Amino acid sequence: MEIPKTMRQLELRHIHAFICVAKQLHFSRAAHELGIAAPSLTKLIQEAERLLGVRLFHRTKRSVVLSAAGSAYLAEALVALDHLARGEERALLAERGELGRVEVGYVASAAYAGVLQRDVGGFRDTRPGVDISIREVPMDNIAAMLRDGLLDAAYVRPPMPLAEGIQATTVHRDRFVLALPADCALAASANVKPAQLREQCFVLPEQEAGTFEVARRGRFSARLGPRPGTLASVLACVSLGGYVAVVPHTLADCIALPGVVYRGIAGQPIASEIAIAFRKYERAPAVKAFLDFVRHR
Repeated sequence: MEIPKTMRQLELRHIHAFICVAKQLHFSRAAHELGIAAPSLTKLIQEAERLLGVRLFHRTKRSVVLSAAGSAYLAEALVALDHLARGEERALLAERGELGRVEVGYVASAAYAGVLQRDVGGFRDTRPGVDISIREVPMDNIAAMLRDGLLDAAYVRPPMPLAEGIQATTVHRDRFVLALPADCALAASANVKPAQLREQCFVLPEQEAGTFEVARRGRFSARLGPRPGTLASVLACVSLGGYVAVVPHTLADCIALPGVVYRGIAGQPIASEIAIAFRKYERAPAVKAFLDFVRHR
C-alpha cells in the first residue's frame, strides 16, 4: 500500500512526542520526560499536526486535551510503536540465530543411527524460534542442493564428492556389517571373512565404499547386482535371496526384516561414518547456529 505523501515526512520523534504529551496532557512535564525544551516539543507537535492535516490537541492556558482526531491517532500510534518494538526484538533474535529457518537433508541411516533425532531435537529445544525442515534426499543430489541453496545442511555417508565451497564434518562413527539371506550358508557364522564372499553377488547401497573395501580385503572383484537406492530397498533385495549387502551396523539394531540376518565382517572393523555437509561460507545466523550445535555435541 502506498504511503500518502504527507505521511512520508512524519518521523518517530513526532510520534514519540505526541504519545508523551497525550500521556501527560501537560507540555512542560512531557518536555521534561523527553529531555527537550518545551518550545521544541511544541514545534514537534505543530509539525505533526501540519503533516497529518489534523489538530491533535485542544490547548488552553490551563489545559491540554486530546482532540477526536488525536484520540483516534493515539490508538494506532501505540499499536505501530508496539509493532516496531517487536520488529526490533525479532531482528535481534534473527541476528543471534534464534529466529529463522534451516533446511536439513538426510540419508536414512542418519535417522536409523539416532543422529538426526539427537541433533535436530536437541537444537529445537535450545532454539525454539528456529523452524527446521527435514527431508530424506538421495545422496547423489545433496552436493548440488547445498550449492543451489535448496538445503542448508545434510547428513551424508562419506566418502562422497563435494562441490567447491561445500565441506563435511564427521558427527557419528559406526562400522559396516553384512546383511545376508537367512538361508545362506554364511549365516551360520557369527563373523564372515571377506574372502568367503568371493562368489556372492552384492546389492549396492548409496554408500558403496564398504562393499569395495570388503572385496579389496578378500582379494576379488565384487560381482555387483542392483542399486535400489534406500537402505530399506537394499535389505528388501537381500530378503528375496540371491544377494548380500554391506550395510551400516546401526541397521542391525533397528530394522528386522524377514529372511535377513546380520553378521560381522572378520578382521579390522571397516569404518562407516555419518557426516554433516554444509556450505563453507554460510552467512545465515540460524544455519550457523545449527551447524555449531551439531559440531560441538
